Parts: sequence; structure tokens; C-alpha cells
Amino acid sequence: MFPVFHLIAVKGLRRGEAVGLPWANTRLVDGQIDIRVQVVQLAWETITSTPKSAAGQRTITLDADTIKILQGWKRFQNEHRLAAGSAWTGTGLVFTRQDGSAWHPGQVSDWFCRIAKAAALPPITLHGLRHGAASLALAAGTDVKVVSAELGHATTHFTQDTYQSVYPDVAKAVAEATAALLRGTPVSAG
Repeated sequence: MFPVFHLIAVKGLRRGEAVGLPWANTRLVDGQIDIRVQVVQLAWETITSTPKSAAGQRTITLDADTIKILQGWKRFQNEHRLAAGSAWTGTGLVFTRQDGSAWHPGQVSDWFCRIAKAAALPPITLHGLRHGAASLALAAGTDVKVVSAELGHATTHFTQDTYQSVYPDVAKAVAEATAALLRGTPVSAG
């Protein structure tokens, strides 16, 4: 489960986008993922559909560590495919069970909660990883337009209102940079 949790935590995918992600939309050579489908849970039933808005259909860029994790996952998945032989379920999805079948979004959330509880982490939901990814990207100085586009939001206002938190170190750096501008002195980056 680590690769799916990592991708959600780093890039802020929605649960349904992650469990519905096909390898055909995952380009590890150029480090990009096209979000074009999602698995939506209605009660316990699921349907595969397009994201709910035009902004939800997007391309996100992966960092080198995430690419390595997904490459390792692909090798692991291929080993299981070869071992399963004709018992393999060919869904074409990135994140599958050991037999190739799709994960149910609710089961992925349940696993995350179990793992978080076993690790004695503060209570957090799988969707909380999306919030964390957005907040960390903004705290790292990523332009809000980039964060908004990668999350699939229609407006930057929604991204700022929902996800942006001011971390003490970031607030301190902004205060010092503003003061330096007033003094007319150069500001160091970091």
C-alpha cells in the first residue's frame, strides 16, 4: 500500500483518482501522470467516471523519488503478474491487489486508517494526506496556481481558502524578506 499512500501524500491525488489510475496514463520516463478517470464510491458500489470538472482532468509532474517508488512498484506488480499466470486479472491499473484486481476506494481508506492507528499516529484520514500535500507544497513556496492546477481545482481561491496554512518558519521568512525590502538590503533564499 505504500506506493499509493506515497503518491497521495506527495501529489495530493484524490482517493478515487489514485485507485482508478491506469498505467496507460502514467509516464514514468517523463515523470508525468494524466488524471483522466476516477473511481467514485456510491454507498458501497463503485463506478468509473471522468473527474467532476474540466480542471479535474489534468497532468501532474512527479518528483524523482516518486518516480523511483512507482518504478519499483511496477517491477513488483509484474513479478506478481508472472507468478499468477492465467489467474492474473488484467485491469491495467497502477494500484492493484496481488492478483491484479482493482482496489475498492473504501478498502484503501480502511487500510490507511489501520496502519495509522497501528503506528500510533494522530487521527488522520486518507483525504488528510491530500490536505497535507497541498499545504506542504504551498509552504515550500510553490506558486498557488501550480498547486491549484495539480490538485484539479477550478480556482486558486478555493486552494488558498481550503489548504493554505501558515507555518511558523514560512511566516518568519516572509517577515524577514519584507523587512529586508524596506531596508533595501538583499534577501537570502532560505
